[in-house]
Order: sequence, then structure tokens, then C-alpha cells
Amino acid sequence: MKKTLLTLATTAALMASGTALAATEFNVVHLTSPDSYNHQSLLVFKNHLETRSNGELTVKIYGSGQLCGSGKECIAGVQAGMFDYFPTTVSEIAYYWKPAESFDLPYLLPNDRVAECVYGNDQFIADVRGNVLKKAPNVRLMMVANSGGWRNFATTKKAVKTPEDVNGMKIRTVPAKVQQDLVKELDGSPTPIAWPEVYTALSTGVVEGTKNGIVDIIQSRFHESLDYLTLDGHAYMGGAWLMSDMKFKSLSPELKKVVLDGIAAQQQYLMSYPKHNEYASYEEFKKANGKIYNPSTEEKEAFKKATQPVVDSWASNADAEGKKWLERFQNEIKTCQAKIDASYQLSM
Repeated sequence: MKKTLLTLATTAALMASGTALAATEFNVVHLTSPDSYNHQSLLVFKNHLETRSNGELTVKIYGSGQLCGSGKECIAGVQAGMFDYFPTTVSEIAYYWKPAESFDLPYLLPNDRVAECVYGNDQFIADVRGNVLKKAPNVRLMMVANSGGWRNFATTKKAVKTPEDVNGMKIRTVPAKVQQDLVKELDGSPTPIAWPEVYTALSTGVVEGTKNGIVDIIQSRFHESLDYLTLDGHAYMGGAWLMSDMKFKSLSPELKKVVLDGIAAQQQYLMSYPKHNEYASYEEFKKANGKIYNPSTEEKEAFKKATQPVVDSWASNADAEGKKWLERFQNEIKTCQAKIDASYQLSM
């Protein structure tokens, strides 16, 4: 019996070794820490692929900018086939396909339900994917998920309660033109600063505020410098997850389904994460003597009206393709809002 067990164990080990050698490996890169929602969501992705494929797929995660130091650098690595999966932002997709910039225009998406409905539309994402692939070969958009909630004005010296309050303030922005134009339109001074440098910029007074969601603020300890947070929700922080098209197409139909199901599970995690962590994050902000202001519907409308020229200017300067996609995005929003309104009626 001992000999039989030893033989079986040896055979199993050899089979496992053979399976490991034959496994398809996904090398995943991201720029945030192991505590971040991106990394945690990738554990969901990793678990799903490795368990559901019986070892045919393996996932290695390289976080904290180990293998690439910026969004552009990481995307270039995906395009070159060096990396297989990477999370970026909707606004960074626009570096390759300009119409995606319209998805980041201020105050177009009104709330989570509408945003999730729009980005959960498979046909909409498929059409965006096709256009991105044309401009950036091998860069395959797999999904758009939430990446930390909504961008809000968070400041160090005074609260932002009206559009006029931004006047003269140095506000940190991402490099995206739309986000910089938003601050300019409110007579503020947009200051693009790389993510790893934001903490120092706030603590040393290089900037007087930033545009982030509460979860990111707490995770990155920005609340040590910030005193005010205004929940104006001017932009939904859509996280665009990009995969090597060659890697995806190299898989069998069965393994492609495993990957797609893994991404669906990962998306569910990312959509729920900010909602799950918002309350504790708000409480942490308050404990640090931070003050939170939630504008009324009328006050939010004032912000939207004040920044409408950003939307109008983008539309007037866009080419025919850009205009078409802005219109489609707005129509997707209207369709989703109508569905949600109908569900209200059924429930009430």
C-alpha cells in the first residue's frame, strides 16, 4: 500500500509539474500598493482564473510600479506584449483614441446606477474596444469599472461650496486636458502632479487642493493635509482595464470564457468597493477634523452650469467622430436613466 501511495503521489506530482509547465501565465502590472482596491480586485481575478481553469491559467501580479512607472509606460508594455493586463483610466485611453475624452466631461454621469448601466452595456464597450484596438494595436479594453468613487473637490484652506470658491486656487489634477479645463473654467489654477507626489504636494502647500474620491484620499493619507471635502461629484472615476489582445486571442474558447467570467467577478468587486468603504472613510476624514459638505441639488446644478462651457468647447473642437461619440455617450446616459426611472415606477 505504501508503495502504491508513493507511486500515485509521484505520478500526481509529475502531472502537476507538467500542468504547471504547460500553463498559460498572465503577467499583470499596476501602479498602486498591495492594499489598494486594484490589487485586491486582482486577487479575485487570480483566484477565479487559477481555480476555474484547473491550473491551465496562472496569474502573477506586479504592483507598486515594479515593472513600469506610469500609465503610458505600462500601456506601452501591454502593446509590446511585455505585460498582459493593466488598469488605467478612461481619460488615459484618450491618448490613443481621442473620443474617449468625452466620457470624462464634467457632470454628464449623474450617479452610480447610471454609470454602471452605461459601462455595463456590452455592445457599448465592444464598440469602444474596437476603436481603441485600431489606434493602439494589441491594447484590448476588457471592462470599465469604478476606480475609487467620484472625483470631488478636496481643499486645504477653504471649503468649496460654490463655483466661485475655486477662483485662484491651485488644484492638483491628472494630466488629462478635460480635468484641467474644468479647473480653468472655474478660474482656478490646474496643477498636474503624478500620483506618487500628491501627498507631498499637499503637505508642503504646492497645491491647495485636489480632485479625488474619499476612498483614495484616506488610503493615500491625503486627509492629513486636507480640511474640506465637497461632494460635487464632477467626474466618475472609470477604471479602464486593458489586456494584451494577442494573449486573449491565443486562448481556447473555454479559457476565454474563464477569463471573461473572472473579469466579471473582478468588476463586481470594483463596483462595490467604494460604496462598502465610503462610510468608514468619511468617518476617518471627520476624525482628522475634516469638514464634509454635500451640495444641494440646486448647488450641484450651479456647478454644472458653470462648467458647461467645457462640454461645449470640447464638442465644438471635436472632429466628426468625436461629436458622434459624445452624442452616443449622452444617449446611453439617457437610455439608462429612462430604465432606472421605469424601475422606480415599478417599485413604487
